[in-house]
Amino acid sequence: MLYVPIGYTFGAGMFKMDSIRGGSPYGAGVFSGDGSREPSEKELELAQHQGNSKILHSSTMETLLTLNPLKPQTHLLKLPNFPIYPRISTHRCSFSPISCKLTSQPSKDTTNSKIVVPGAAPSLSEEKEPPAAPAEGSRRKDAGGVVVKRLTKKVLSFLANLPLAIGEMFAIAALMALGTAIDQGEKPEYYFQKYPEDNPILGFFSWRWILTLGFDHMFSSPVFLGTLILLGASLMACTYTTQIPMVKVARRWSFLHSANTIKKLEYSDSLPKASIQDLGVVLSGAGYEVFLKGPSLYAFKGLAGRFAPIGVHLALLLIMSGGTYTATGSFKGSVTVPQGLNFVMGDVLGPSGFLSTPTEAFNTEVHVNRFSMDYYDSGEVSQFHTDLSLFDIDGKEVMRKTISVNDPLRYEGVTIYQTDWSISAIQILKDGEGPFNLAVAPLTVNGDKKLYGSFLPIGNADSTNVKGISMLLRDLQSVVLYDQEGKFAGVRRPNSKLPIEIDGTKIEIVDAIGSSGLDMKTDPGVPIVYAGFGALMLTTCISYLSHTQIWALQDGTTVVVGGKTNRAKIEFPDEMNRVLDRVPEINQPSDVICG
Repeated sequence: MLYVPIGYTFGAGMFKMDSIRGGSPYGAGVFSGDGSREPSEKELELAQHQGNSKILHSSTMETLLTLNPLKPQTHLLKLPNFPIYPRISTHRCSFSPISCKLTSQPSKDTTNSKIVVPGAAPSLSEEKEPPAAPAEGSRRKDAGGVVVKRLTKKVLSFLANLPLAIGEMFAIAALMALGTAIDQGEKPEYYFQKYPEDNPILGFFSWRWILTLGFDHMFSSPVFLGTLILLGASLMACTYTTQIPMVKVARRWSFLHSANTIKKLEYSDSLPKASIQDLGVVLSGAGYEVFLKGPSLYAFKGLAGRFAPIGVHLALLLIMSGGTYTATGSFKGSVTVPQGLNFVMGDVLGPSGFLSTPTEAFNTEVHVNRFSMDYYDSGEVSQFHTDLSLFDIDGKEVMRKTISVNDPLRYEGVTIYQTDWSISAIQILKDGEGPFNLAVAPLTVNGDKKLYGSFLPIGNADSTNVKGISMLLRDLQSVVLYDQEGKFAGVRRPNSKLPIEIDGTKIEIVDAIGSSGLDMKTDPGVPIVYAGFGALMLTTCISYLSHTQIWALQDGTTVVVGGKTNRAKIEFPDEMNRVLDRVPEINQPSDVICG
């Protein structure tokens, strides 16, 4: 900052004043009202010396003095640095500050009481008026936005709470176990009998709880779906507030410029007589991404391990979304169809939720061509098969397949499973006439083995005391026959062409006609669930990758190295030692390039 005499700074008549009294070691004078003043000899000599070293441009000053016309004031005027044009001179000089007392006359016109130096900044009074205050509606809108942001932050913080997410997972597991224990999809009368109110389980659990909370269709009940949605919200909140910020931080690479900071890391070591460039080459060969900036180094590897938790969360969301879509948008149905008959898919399939939408495949007709069974050597049933044909609405066969247990038929989103079997009729010849089809009914026996029976009346069928031949079947292999008195008469195999005579009636068993038990469903969420499980397995494996970060600093001929990792913390020091052992030792300090 250069200080100059005020007499050479302001022109005459620039402002009204009685007098300006100033002084310096080089002279003093009075600046009268008309601005005229003659400099002293010392001032002229000083100006000459000053002109040999610098040229001052008063137009570059930016000074503003606002004076109170009614009150004398003392001001210290300082000029900023000016452009300097050197000349051939070795003289230097300096000035002391000039204290100026400005005494102003009272005036009616107070608008001329300002001193404005050319090139100066405008006074505060000349600046633009401050912007008007926002309207009441705008203030309310801003306040509402702040409240929404705070509320959103609190909700996200609550949902991202780990204990809450663990509790939600345990609740879902408990509901799934309860849905497994309670028979699903039965009629209300079934629950009335099995879970009566007069003998509740645990003293309170009865059919009323099951039907009220929807536990008879657990996996589409509001309680189960609501818990799934809550868990999904927790996963999304955790991903947004925790996992994504962690990834953003991990992706930022930064250098450490302090050896003490590096030594405070989980692992640190020093390499005397080493080059940071050589360390970078070794780390690059070990699979690290390396960044050099002057004497500093930063390296990392395994960044994918930081992305894996986000992938795990997304995979879980896919699984839950697919399961929810299945529960609310699928169709289910079951039917037992005798051999040779048919049915329409849409007549069997029923919606399971509010998102269930039928397709063109529901108009397809299914025909049971043949039903057959396989047996063990002991005579027990081992497998059963159904030969099915599918016909479109025009009667054209579009597909044919023989299904069995664990080998279903799939057609345009509809899956037909082989789940059960039954016997619908026995075909016989009576006294060479026929064939006749006798209906077969299931009989209740102890245990889970099946037993079916049929009856062939003999004599007057309109009599109140009808008698006849009884037939029992356990499967399609053989038929046991009893006479009118209920005595055992014999056993015949279907299609054996061996007649048997009972009470004067010749009977030949032509065939035992089986019925195929089929379960049908549409499951639009299956592809989503499969994709979720695939992504879950992949991201779980990736999450075991360690995200390792290394910092280094060249300190003379010594390289200070430090690092940290989020996994494999026990193996990390051994890995670092192996890497550092491969860094070559330098012989000359000049080999170290500090950038």
